[in-house]
Amino acid sequence: MGTLVSVNVGMPRDVVWHGRTVRTGVWKQPVAGPVMLRRLNLDGDGQGDLGGHGGEQRAVLVYQLDSYRHWQRELGRDDLSHGNFGENFTVDGLPDDEVCIGDRYRVGEAVVEVTQPRVTCYRVGLRMGEPRLPALLVAHHRPGFYLRVLTEGLVQAGDEFVKLSTGPEAMTVAEIDALLYLPGHPRDGAERALRIPALSPGWQESMRALLAQEEGREGNAGLVATVAPPAWAGFRPLTVIGYEEVTRDVFSLLLASADGVPLPAALPGQFLTLRLPAPDGPLIRSYSLSGTPGDAVYRISVKQEPHGAAGAYLRANMRPGVTVEAAAPRGTFTLEPGDGPVLLLSAGIGVTPVLAMLHALAAQGSARQVWWVHGARDRAEHAFAAEAAALLARLPGGHAHICYSRPGPDDLAGRDFTTASRVTADVLRGLRLPVDTVAYLCGPAAFMTEVSAALGELGLSAVHTELFGAQPGLTPGIAAAAAVAPHAPAGDPGPGPAVSFARSGLTVPWDPAFASLLELAEACDVPVRWSCRIGVCHTCESGLLSGDVAYLPDPVDPPADGNVLICCARPQTDLTLDI
Repeated sequence: MGTLVSVNVGMPRDVVWHGRTVRTGVWKQPVAGPVMLRRLNLDGDGQGDLGGHGGEQRAVLVYQLDSYRHWQRELGRDDLSHGNFGENFTVDGLPDDEVCIGDRYRVGEAVVEVTQPRVTCYRVGLRMGEPRLPALLVAHHRPGFYLRVLTEGLVQAGDEFVKLSTGPEAMTVAEIDALLYLPGHPRDGAERALRIPALSPGWQESMRALLAQEEGREGNAGLVATVAPPAWAGFRPLTVIGYEEVTRDVFSLLLASADGVPLPAALPGQFLTLRLPAPDGPLIRSYSLSGTPGDAVYRISVKQEPHGAAGAYLRANMRPGVTVEAAAPRGTFTLEPGDGPVLLLSAGIGVTPVLAMLHALAAQGSARQVWWVHGARDRAEHAFAAEAAALLARLPGGHAHICYSRPGPDDLAGRDFTTASRVTADVLRGLRLPVDTVAYLCGPAAFMTEVSAALGELGLSAVHTELFGAQPGLTPGIAAAAAVAPHAPAGDPGPGPAVSFARSGLTVPWDPAFASLLELAEACDVPVRWSCRIGVCHTCESGLLSGDVAYLPDPVDPPADGNVLICCARPQTDLTLDI
């Protein structure tokens, strides 16, 4: 079936790339003689980013001589040597279109099993000096594959791969790689993949997500969460028809269509983005919808921060009859259908999206067990207390636990709150939540980090979170640096269209010196998420609130309608991005 031509190892090293330091183990060098293959690694080998590489399911990366010859022709390279693609085993034979997930082989003293294709990562392009390579590996059906070690043992160049068994479904590496990354995503293919026990857990999760994706819905649910496309493109005028003070620093607005036609239904948990006039350019802010999903009008609730320009503008100017520009409801932090127990957990103004979920459950007359847990400073800052209590009273399985961190002198335990503390691990432990509870969390970042960890310790695995403002960045392998507030890029302003980063509160002109919107965002220190940087992995997929883009190169699989892959997109018009 194949021959082990070279065993390649290398420990992680720091590499300077685009002015940043990357920690990577992609540099592999051939080693002579026997090498011990262990459950997690070859002796002398390591990975720089265990989130994307390494571990039991990805102990060994395999790449083929035939693919080396292919890339020599395609890329015009005559400088390729064993280990250049970051592989541990360079092999003769074992092509991706013949090797199947779940195949087992004996090589030397070891027994190994095929678990998944190579993941799409920019570092193989970094190693080869060819940034297009992550996309090319997928498009040319030559990804290579990972092995799990079933029996440890010595291996060395010259060892033969002896096939012991074929994986169930006989699904090749190339086939399952195309199933996830290329357009189409046939459901029967995902069903077949899930019948292969050896398929790594991450890929199983992707296959389940593809199966759960609604028929005809655009986007790749195997890589990113998908929802229905936005109800309208860009921004449209909505009319304020109601204003309500909720607490001393929280107020709600009711928004309706200017022509009185009912507004498109939003999903419980989604948000609305407003574009507000300001002397130095528009203020773009997003606010969760807090009313009953499906109402003919939208309710948003706003907390006015001490120095918040948008909150101050809305409080001073939004009265019935005033018009405001709004993008369609968006967001993937939404209540999932089901009949199992639900935990709606929030702190402060984080109550708003989970309140919409509570409205939805009450409107359905849901028989689900529902735990409503909220943390506030005191009764004066406890937004929507009476509204939430009335909704819970309509749910036969409703439970409430309210925490006041500093109860006021007139706040009564048992009437206004349950526990005089923050929402802590002890509070959550006392709820005795079933392990199949689906949790929805919204609040300050530190609160969600602490509470998510506590729920994990309790055995809850389905935990969904929503963070207001800019999302945390994901920059694999990049050394941590001190956080910097988003700012205009260095140098003179560019001559191109205006690009607004809505969550970061920044608008800057496009400069064609940047290769992509991702590069512009990085120059502005806007938090971004990416992995392949060439239109394959969809990690960078972001909401396109308004405007048009062009791709260079075209993505391997287009994003969902209303979204954009910022790693390979450039603006054609003024843009508003949900980052």
